[in-house]
Amino acid sequence: MKSLTEHLWFNVPDRRGYLNITSTVERLVERSGVQEGLCLVNAMHITASVYINDAEDGLLRDYDVWLEKLAPHEPTSQYHHNRTGEDNADAHLKRQIMGREVVVAITKGKLDLGPWEQIFYGEFDGRRRKRVLVKIIGE
Repeated sequence: MKSLTEHLWFNVPDRRGYLNITSTVERLVERSGVQEGLCLVNAMHITASVYINDAEDGLLRDYDVWLEKLAPHEPTSQYHHNRTGEDNADAHLKRQIMGREVVVAITKGKLDLGPWEQIFYGEFDGRRRKRVLVKIIGE
């Protein structure tokens, strides 16, 4: 069995942002040499997400607007978590909605994604360095 573990680092300059990381993950799959297996892509911070969806700018904007309606950043006083001195309770809630990780099958040495599927890193409390774990295993 082959395996590859890699950490991707991001520093999104704004509070929220969405990065398409599909091509980076594809390069790691190629580098791993795995032909048949699985690829885990996992946000290692509790205020960030990894998810799969369409790479369409309007949809990314829709996500941002929708998430802000569900868990608005302000007023920060509305959240009990923020009474600890933090101001990022909304980011924790947004992460729960968008998810922690994705697992994608590797078939014939390629990510086995649907026709419009792309892998995204979602940041909900940016302006600092955060990492994503990529773990590839298989034959």
